[in-house]
Amino acid sequence: FFRFILFIIIIAAFVQFVEMVIDRYSPKLYQTLGIFLPLITVNCAILGVSLFMVIREHSFIVTIGYGFGSGVGWLLAILAMAGIRQRLNESRVPVGLRGPGITLIIAGLMALAFVGFTGVLS
Repeated sequence: FFRFILFIIIIAAFVQFVEMVIDRYSPKLYQTLGIFLPLITVNCAILGVSLFMVIREHSFIVTIGYGFGSGVGWLLAILAMAGIRQRLNESRVPVGLRGPGITLIIAGLMALAFVGFTGVLS
């Protein structure tokens, strides 16, 4: 199980590193690629859900339900993150935390909040 998580984390980290390098050394290419580099990271999440269901060997119906639920969960997390970041744009955030710093703090707090839902339906 952890092998797949590590695999996905390595891919996501590598994509972010490549994105930073391209942004620094070739801004025109960075603008051309646009949203496609972050989408590779999203594909890692999709791959992770797929591999997780293969390991569990659930039926087709359960797999469809899990995939749909994962998609809805991803949508809720992204909408919550976008809403919080929108409100933070209008707030006084310390200079050192602006950008990626506050985004990581938000992601950590959201992860803690979503852990609270663990076991609700079981």
